[in-house]
Amino acid sequence: MMICLTLIACRPASGQEALVTYRSLSPETALEIARAALEDCRKRGFQVAVAVVDRFGQTQVMLRDRFAGPHTPATAAGKGWTAVSFRTNTTDLIGISGPGMPQAGLRDLPGAVILGGGVRVEAAGVTVGAVGVSGAPGGDADDACAKAGIAAVQDKLDF
Repeated sequence: MMICLTLIACRPASGQEALVTYRSLSPETALEIARAALEDCRKRGFQVAVAVVDRFGQTQVMLRDRFAGPHTPATAAGKGWTAVSFRTNTTDLIGISGPGMPQAGLRDLPGAVILGGGVRVEAAGVTVGAVGVSGAPGGDADDACAKAGIAAVQDKLDF
């Protein structure tokens, strides 16, 4: 009696690698974004908190101006988390998640902050983090400060 064994090398059917690499904001760049956003808000006369989160929604930097409300740090971090979680700036989520809209349930998810002021940070078309700003008088003003923070480092992100 003859027994034959055939060994076949196994690898994932899709050809995926065992490890992945990704781009991430350095702590120095995250701090630079936060400082620039805070400074932009100060110039406009707003006392805010600024959070920069990484691509997974974890806070890298949190800055709170002297007179920003006590709710602003948590709200800023929530806006950043929401922007990276849904890969959409939070202002864009407002219209699609209102009452009666197909995405209305987003507003009920734990941790989601559907208010203007959460803006994704992109490098070469890939989301690498987000900025959340809270404390200016309205989401449009929060957005403007967040975008100013990103603009301050855009040349470093365009590689």
